[in-house]
Amino acid sequence: MSLLILLFGILLLFILILKKINPMIALIAVAIITGLLLGMPATKVMTSISNGIGSTLGSMVMVLALGAMMGKLIEDSGSAKKIVFILIRAFGKKNIQWAVLLTGLLVGIPLFYNAGFVVLIPLVFAISATTGISKLYIGIPMATALSVTHGFLPPHPGPVALAGIFHADIGKTLIYGLTLSIPIAIIAGIYFPRLIIKRDQTAGISDFKIDEEENLPSASRSFITALLPVFLIIAGTIGSSFKTDYFGKPLFIFLADPTAALLISVGIALAVQKTSISKAMESCAEGVKSIAMIILIIAAGGAFKQILIDSGMGETVKQLTGGLNLSPLLLAWLITASLRVTLGSATVAALTASGMVLPLIAPSAPPELMVLSVGAGSLMFSHVNDTGFWMFKEYFNLSLKETFRTWTMMESLVSILGLVGVLLLNQFV
Repeated sequence: MSLLILLFGILLLFILILKKINPMIALIAVAIITGLLLGMPATKVMTSISNGIGSTLGSMVMVLALGAMMGKLIEDSGSAKKIVFILIRAFGKKNIQWAVLLTGLLVGIPLFYNAGFVVLIPLVFAISATTGISKLYIGIPMATALSVTHGFLPPHPGPVALAGIFHADIGKTLIYGLTLSIPIAIIAGIYFPRLIIKRDQTAGISDFKIDEEENLPSASRSFITALLPVFLIIAGTIGSSFKTDYFGKPLFIFLADPTAALLISVGIALAVQKTSISKAMESCAEGVKSIAMIILIIAAGGAFKQILIDSGMGETVKQLTGGLNLSPLLLAWLITASLRVTLGSATVAALTASGMVLPLIAPSAPPELMVLSVGAGSLMFSHVNDTGFWMFKEYFNLSLKETFRTWTMMESLVSILGLVGVLLLNQFV
């Protein structure tokens, strides 16, 4: 019955959005209705919604706001446009997807998906505006790279946390993860968008002319400004990873935090701006205004997710999959994928499933491959209860149908290819 109620809630959400109801209002309304139908007391429903909004925004609101400021400053200074010219020269106009994919892999390793998305989205929009190429044609490789690192590659926080739970060797996990990540990123990030994006949306590839304007910033300044948050986080992650305490380690721990890294980066970007400080502050304000509704929609998505968690939906999924007699790797993927579809959050699904499948580790299921199997399952079929779904939809201004056709299909492709890769790897390790 609880699964039928969940399906009813999702169907109601579709109907409300198709009727042009604001997604934030629709998500909150459906979260309340679903919680009540699942038997939660009204007071607990509202508490769950508050907790869901608080936990979601508490972890990312400053990252989103500072990332938007950073993006607007980079755009207004001309740094983003300069980077576009350099990438096109380095990779060629027809291979710009490869440049974005590579950048996404580098950025995604230290950052959670949402933070990496906010850091890179100005670059995607700048390439699209300069070349005339579809935003999706460039944006899907970026999103794919971030998803792959989220699921498979230490030192990303997700795989590292799973490796700790399963007592897996980080080095082996990284090697196996790279073995999976590179072909999966190429298939889902390069070839998949080429199949679904119409030819007329990529017409700019053939007729784009590089015609640099004067007074654009230098290449070094452009790259340093745009990628400074990434450099700071990577440096902080490496510096804080040593087990022994030493002078300066607290500084590295500070730098590894995305909020701190972005705040420092915004400060440096302001310091090197050639425009007045008042003009730069206007850019910052405009950047935050542009994502205000996105932040509210993400918060509402977090509320819906929390209702599903607090109502015990995860236990229902556990009971339904507990009696299956399958390979531990396949069962780990199925349980995690079920939780992902049900709860929305990839991180919550992975951490919840890891506790359920921990006893399944056996010689036929090495802990490193269990980490990757759970990571793959956590990416399966992202839909309306996932904040990543709404970020992708709103930033790229897509309809629900278009978001399912692009984002959801891409995430599912990465997940299924990840499972296939894990099962293949298990034949050789």
